[in-house]
Amino acid sequence: MATPARSCRDFAALEARRFRAARLFAQGESQGAVARALGVTRVTAHHWYHAWQADGRRALKAAGRAGRKPKLGAPQWAQIERALRAGPRVAGFSTDLWTLPRVAEVIERLTQVRYHSGHVWRRLRGLNWSLQRPPRRARERDETT
Repeated sequence: MATPARSCRDFAALEARRFRAARLFAQGESQGAVARALGVTRVTAHHWYHAWQADGRRALKAAGRAGRKPKLGAPQWAQIERALRAGPRVAGFSTDLWTLPRVAEVIERLTQVRYHSGHVWRRLRGLNWSLQRPPRRARERDETT
């Protein structure tokens, strides 16, 4: 089964559940009772219990954001989007067509951060850009008729 591209977890709710476990431990509940009450495994309750005993409620606080911090912030992405909206010719390309390698090159020029062209598409979707292809026409087509 594939992992979703963006895993959405409610970190505040998870922290609140751990704090509830701390309250139950303070009331004298067993690890098994806490596990049943909160719908977690006994092993999880065991880890929470020992963390709570060692450092109190502070040990059960959330660790912070999950995953790697983004390389580029909102101001840099705004600068990139302005450059993309100006068009490929302004960026120094010979045609009016954006390709993923071209966008990756513009990103690297502006920010000195290199993105693989295959990953650029995810970033463009984050900016609400969509795939658009020019219509295919035969070179020999007579437009006058």
